[in-house]
Amino acid sequence: MISYLKGNIIYKNNSYLILDVSGVGYGIYLSEKLLQEARVNTEEAFYIYQQVREDALNLYGFRAAADLELFEMLLSVSGVGPKSALGVLSVATSQEVIQSIARGDSLLLTKVSGIGQKTAERLVLELKNKIAKLGGQSLNDTYSASSGSDEIDALIALGYSLLEAREALRSISPSIIDSGARIKEALKNMRK
Repeated sequence: MISYLKGNIIYKNNSYLILDVSGVGYGIYLSEKLLQEARVNTEEAFYIYQQVREDALNLYGFRAAADLELFEMLLSVSGVGPKSALGVLSVATSQEVIQSIARGDSLLLTKVSGIGQKTAERLVLELKNKIAKLGGQSLNDTYSASSGSDEIDALIALGYSLLEAREALRSISPSIIDSGARIKEALKNMRK
């Protein structure tokens, strides 16, 4: 079983890259975010999920072990395949997904192509108790952390993309805790 690969990226397209490891090229599927960050002719390392099927052997790569663990948890839910699970990691960070599931909020998951309301609710229901084990994080810590999903939703409703909304909210001072003030500050930052 392949669990970890380190090598040079020799090719990249819209869905996967080829990693040269000691002269052997491995095709590795990545989330959209990781694919955008990946650069040809750079050295990278990935934790690997290996999917063995009757007609194919697929590799899925992740920069962090916690991302791989979350991916495997998502796959444990009926109706969620590797493409949908990668889609979840493309629209939000692992931390945001964990917080959303811990709060019982399925809205973030419905933003993924291929995951409808029923599947999102099933994901939340089946993973809510398991999610506390991920990365040694306790459920209470997850509940107390704010992911700003209401703020993101407000910015999306105003016509901004999910990525734009997240980046604008990340640039705001942590001392601003009121949602309304955070949204106003994000709008100011995006107009600059």
